[in-house]
Amino acid sequence: MPLAALAATQLDNPVNTPDALPCLAIAGPTASGKTAGALAVAAVLARHLPVEIISVDSALVYRGMDIGSAKPTPLERAAVPHHLIDIRDPLHAYSAAEFVRDASQLITDIRNRGALPLLVGGTMLYFKALMDGIDDMPAAEPSVRAQIEAQAQARGWPALHADLAQVDPLTAARLAPADSQRIQRALEVWQVSGRPLSSFHTIKKIANSAGPISAGGIFSLEPENRHWLHERIALRFDAMLGQDFIGEVRTLRTRGDLHPDLPSMRCVGYRQAWQALDTQAAAGPDAPLNMAALRERGIIATRQLAKRQVTWLRSMGARQVIACDAPDATVQLVQAVLQRLEAGANQK
Repeated sequence: MPLAALAATQLDNPVNTPDALPCLAIAGPTASGKTAGALAVAAVLARHLPVEIISVDSALVYRGMDIGSAKPTPLERAAVPHHLIDIRDPLHAYSAAEFVRDASQLITDIRNRGALPLLVGGTMLYFKALMDGIDDMPAAEPSVRAQIEAQAQARGWPALHADLAQVDPLTAARLAPADSQRIQRALEVWQVSGRPLSSFHTIKKIANSAGPISAGGIFSLEPENRHWLHERIALRFDAMLGQDFIGEVRTLRTRGDLHPDLPSMRCVGYRQAWQALDTQAAAGPDAPLNMAALRERGIIATRQLAKRQVTWLRSMGARQVIACDAPDATVQLVQAVLQRLEAGANQK
């Protein structure tokens, strides 16, 4: 049955009260087809239940970072309302706590408009914070941060990583000794609050609950064949390079106020491009950019990100898995969403 007809059949009596509207999510690793799937869901439901997309992506929040983040195009964003895109300058961080606050308010507002909130993205920390809850952490303390930076200059970040292991072994265990940004934040939290950063990651999950996301409402796009995803990642990175991704990063560098330790510039792809441009600059004004090395490092880093995303998804029990490498993956996703909506309507 065509999807449009299936929607009409399954949504003959659409749920149209704010309290009854669910909140659904499409999660998956990078390059798994989340944006296309979400747009297909919205298109099929359009006549029966409007959809508004809430981005769950830590790179899409930044303005001027369009190519390397695979940001939805203006045409795609015009077709379906999108939220939490282009809301931050790259100079300013956007935390998981801020995401939870903003997404929760958006979910309420979208429901009040009689629309379906659809969370779409691959930043698993954001999903975890929204589903499990997150304690309020201390705000940044410039004086403490300056002291930590001075210590790092004198002793090196690996030494500070060792210090962190003494007071917060759980956080230190998941950080690389050179991860200056996160080591700094963890030490800052410890010094300001007297509590390890890991203690703020309190799990508040209620049994059989996923916070504001409706039960059974997480659709996970996961590849059965990892080589399929690797090929997709390589093709997408090549497409970004063809769209002048390097030019985008050059423009960001010319601002003069950005640096590679910022959360925005640590996003996969941007970090590797920044490093490549640094290497070129150090080699002299006439040195060529090593595009082959950049491509290799960018693809490897993106594959590593995808592996972490898939590992996180597979640790979740309450999700509906869609094989994103199946020829009819989009059809399967739309059908699963329709079935979930029908089941929810029948329970009312």
